[in-house]
Amino acid sequence: MTDSLTHTGPFLVAALYHFVSVPRFASLQAPLQALCEENGVKGTLLLAHEGINGTIAGSDAGIHAVLAFLHAQPEFASLEHKESRASKMPFLRLKVKLKKEIVTMGVEDIDPNKVVGTYVAPQDWNALISDPDTIVIDTRNDYETAIGTFRGAIDPKTKTFREFPDWVRQNSGLHNKPKIAMYCTGGIRCEKATAFMKAEGFDEVYHLKGGILKYLEEVPQEQSLWEGACFVFDERVSVEHGLKEGEHRLCHACRNPITSEEIASPLYEEGVSCSHCYDMRTEEDRLRYRQRQHQIALAKKRGQRHIGS
Repeated sequence: MTDSLTHTGPFLVAALYHFVSVPRFASLQAPLQALCEENGVKGTLLLAHEGINGTIAGSDAGIHAVLAFLHAQPEFASLEHKESRASKMPFLRLKVKLKKEIVTMGVEDIDPNKVVGTYVAPQDWNALISDPDTIVIDTRNDYETAIGTFRGAIDPKTKTFREFPDWVRQNSGLHNKPKIAMYCTGGIRCEKATAFMKAEGFDEVYHLKGGILKYLEEVPQEQSLWEGACFVFDERVSVEHGLKEGEHRLCHACRNPITSEEIASPLYEEGVSCSHCYDMRTEEDRLRYRQRQHQIALAKKRGQRHIGS
């Protein structure tokens, strides 16, 4: 990775995934858990028969130790990852989980190891999505697309990735142009999304290699077609060009990213409500959230971090 990342925070964040057959995936859980704990690494790693997926954070030495362990496994020898920085530890805990899928689409027989779309490097992405023969699709969920997207992209407004196949099948207009270009945060959802699109009869299917994170890292802001910030699944909430930390915060009542303007709203109360969720919560809900927020404040005074913060 470039040296330009070293000045933006003391914690190294590594986002990774790799689709590969791993029949012994369950046997990797305990040693990975132990290695991460030994090195003070936190975050989430998902292991499944189809591969590995996750984001972890820690010291440079700690992250490099975990990556070295993974690369030493024959199945993950060619594992790639993306690095960024955080000013404080962006995860509360460590989770190494065994799963049925490393990214859940819920469609049987979709295997990116067999069929997948064409990878497009970040430097070539602008030309593809500017082509009038291309339909650009954001495969992320609605709370992610709300704070940033590529110019001209279609937003399916899905709540979960499981809704994506039905959305495709209900939109016959996607066949009106020869090229489909898809993107997501780090690239993993597009592995399955492009494999699904190929299975549905779309011929020219492309996806952004390394996802939005790689684009924001490598494409200069003055050349960028990205608008807004990119949601990330950790306490940083969002990142911007150069992978610097964004200004969004998280509403801990509904888990939606919120802007400084939304924080100034009279509907915002820290840990209790925001403009996204105020009308969806009862007074009983808000009372419960206030009690939780009080416990978080007490823990902070003691120099501790409450598990619900």
